[in-house]
Amino acid sequence: MILKGFKEKSIKKHINKLLSERYVNVSGKQVESLGIIFNLDELDNFEQFNTLASCLKVKPNKLKVIAFSSNKKETLKSWDVCFNPDDFGWKGAIKNSELQTFLDTKFDVLISYYEADITELKLLTAKSKAEFKVGLLQTDERINDLIVKTNLKEFNVFKDEVFKYLTILKKIKNE
Repeated sequence: MILKGFKEKSIKKHINKLLSERYVNVSGKQVESLGIIFNLDELDNFEQFNTLASCLKVKPNKLKVIAFSSNKKETLKSWDVCFNPDDFGWKGAIKNSELQTFLDTKFDVLISYYEADITELKLLTAKSKAEFKVGLLQTDERINDLIVKTNLKEFNVFKDEVFKYLTILKKIKNE
C-alpha cells in the first residue's frame, strides 16, 4: 500500500516535468490523424468516437482509440485495446509496447475524454506526442491545449464544440 503511494507520487512528478517542458504550437495544419483516450469505467460507447472522427473528416485508418480501466481483468475481455494500472511503472515508465507505440504516434489531435482524476490517464495525455490536445475540464488545466467544459454524458455537445473550435483554429476546412 505504501509502495503504491510512492509509485503514484513518482508518476505525478514525471507528469509535472512533462508539462513544464511542453511547448504548445497551434499551427494551421489540417487534422488528418486522431488519437482518443477514454476511461472505460466511465464510458463504454466506442461508436460515438467514430462519429466524432467522421465529423472531423478523419479517415478510419487514421483513428486510434485506447481505453483505460482501473479494473484488472474483467473489462479487458470486452475491449480490444484496454490498459490498466499494471501497464505503468515507476517514474511514468510504460510497460506495454502497444501503449508505448500509441504514445509515440504524432497525432494531429488527441482527444482525452474522461472526467476521473486518475494519474495514469493524465500520464497518457501528458506523454502523448500529439500536436494538439483536447479534453474535458480537469483539475490540472495544463494537460490539454483546448478544454471543453461539458458533462461526460453530453457527447454531442462536446463533438459540436470540438468541431467549432478546430474550425476557428483552421485545423478543419469548413465545406
